[in-house]
Amino acid sequence: MPGPLRISGSLSIPETELSWRFSRSSGPGGQGVNTTDSRAELSFDLAATEALPPPLKARALERLAPRLTGGVLTIAASEFRSQLRNREAAETRLAQLLREAVAPPQKRRRPTKPSRGAVERRIAAKKHRSDLKRLRREI
Repeated sequence: MPGPLRISGSLSIPETELSWRFSRSSGPGGQGVNTTDSRAELSFDLAATEALPPPLKARALERLAPRLTGGVLTIAASEFRSQLRNREAAETRLAQLLREAVAPPQKRRRPTKPSRGAVERRIAAKKHRSDLKRLRREI
């Protein structure tokens, strides 16, 4: 748990840039549900971070814009009954989200057209099918 949050091989976020909040989780949980603060909320100020290089930071800000509130990215985890597992789930989700946000854009597909042979085979198959159906009809 302690230590920087690993995003990829060379990228990591220092623990000082992450802030945690804990609250009571909703839903079933027996007697412990009203007494334990098992819901974990992890916040990361993406706009003010120094952990990401400027080009990656700009890419992440652009891609995660709908999820940001004032430049802060917040992840809430409450699927487990223990606070520790919810903390791990939130960290995993944040790392995955940032990994996808800083990933380089995919290569654009180069448009191609089918070869002449492929077009001829397709048309020949259509003619063959059409002939089969035509021969089944009553004369």
